[in-house]
Amino acid sequence: MGAYKYLEEMWRKKQSDVMRFLARLRNWEFRQLPAVHRCSRPTRPDKARKVGYKAKQGYCIYRVRVKRGDRKKRVAKGIVYGKPVNQGINKWKSVRNLRSIAEERVGRKCGSLRVLNSYWVAQDAVHKWYEVVMVDPFHSVVRNDPRINWICKPVMKHRELRGLTAAGRKARGLLKKGKRATKLRPSARAVYRRNSLMRLRRYR
Repeated sequence: MGAYKYLEEMWRKKQSDVMRFLARLRNWEFRQLPAVHRCSRPTRPDKARKVGYKAKQGYCIYRVRVKRGDRKKRVAKGIVYGKPVNQGINKWKSVRNLRSIAEERVGRKCGSLRVLNSYWVAQDAVHKWYEVVMVDPFHSVVRNDPRINWICKPVMKHRELRGLTAAGRKARGLLKKGKRATKLRPSARAVYRRNSLMRLRRYR
C-alpha cells in the first residue's frame, strides 16, 4: 500500500486513540482561527487529491467554519411581520447540506477564485469545518493544463452558488439516476413548470 492508502485507513478509524487526540487538537486550533481562512496545505492530502487538488501553482485550500444544526431566520429583534405560519425563528431546516453552504461562503469571499470541490475535516458540538479546493482561473499553469482549464470558462463563475459542485448536486438530488430521478431532472423547478403547464394541443 502507498502512503495515501495508509492515510485513508487512519481517517476511516476516527474513534482510534490517535485520531481522537488529533481531532481534539485540531478542533482547538480551528476554533481560534477566523471562519474563513486560507491553509498552507490540506489537512487531508489523500482526500484533497481525490476531489481534484494538485500541489502546484494556481491551486489553494481554504478552511471554512459552519454552524451545525438548523438555520436561524435573520429578522430584526425576532419579529416576523407576516402570517403566524412563518413566525418561527430557530427551527428552519436547511435545504442544502452544510458542505454546500461552506463552499458558498468561501466562494463569495474569494470572488476571483473558482470552487472546485470540498471535503470534511473536523467537527465539534457547535461547528463543522470543511476544506475547499480553490482554483485561480487566470493562472497560466491552470490555463495551460487541459485537465483543469475547463474551469477557466466564464460559464464556470460561481459554480457553488448555482448548485454545480458535487455538494450542490447532491443537495439537488442529482446523485439519483433513471426512474428515481424523473421529478429531479433537469431540476425540480423545471419539472414542476413542465407538469403544471397546460398544453391544449389541437389539430390545425
